[in-house]
Amino acid sequence: MNGMTRLVERFGRTGAAAFTSVIWFLPMAAWAGSSDLSPIDQTAYPKVALAVGLVMLIVWFALLTQIARAPVSPRTRRLDLAQMSTSEKRWALALVAFGAGLIAWLNAAATVDWAPLGTAVGSGKLGPILFAAALAVFLFVMVAGIVVSWRRSNFAYRTRQAAARLE
Repeated sequence: MNGMTRLVERFGRTGAAAFTSVIWFLPMAAWAGSSDLSPIDQTAYPKVALAVGLVMLIVWFALLTQIARAPVSPRTRRLDLAQMSTSEKRWALALVAFGAGLIAWLNAAATVDWAPLGTAVGSGKLGPILFAAALAVFLFVMVAGIVVSWRRSNFAYRTRQAAARLE
């Protein structure tokens, strides 16, 4: 059994595709971050990161064709869209959305110079205080959304798994 077949057997086709997407996702994220910083300090090379990301995207498409051809035994899998209930799909989508929101917040926090906001909040100006509060609320909502949707998604999966055992 080759590596791709083992990956598909363990995670299903959807899970294997999601797992292998990291090979192009990370270089593209590096490209996005480096293109933000490069004009300022001239230390990042966004064209290199973009080229690596695009090459890895092509490699990922080749992997997807292997994933589509790999044999899969019939059993309950966590990340198989064909098997998931509507509730499970809904909570998985919510989990992805809240996770993306948290990643966006973290990306902004890592790439923005927060000194002007800190100075403005320290001076007691209402606008910057409300903006800082909105950022904090957004962070709280994203983390809470991840926790709630993770729990609900797990519950929906366990329900589907229990129903499969009864059949």
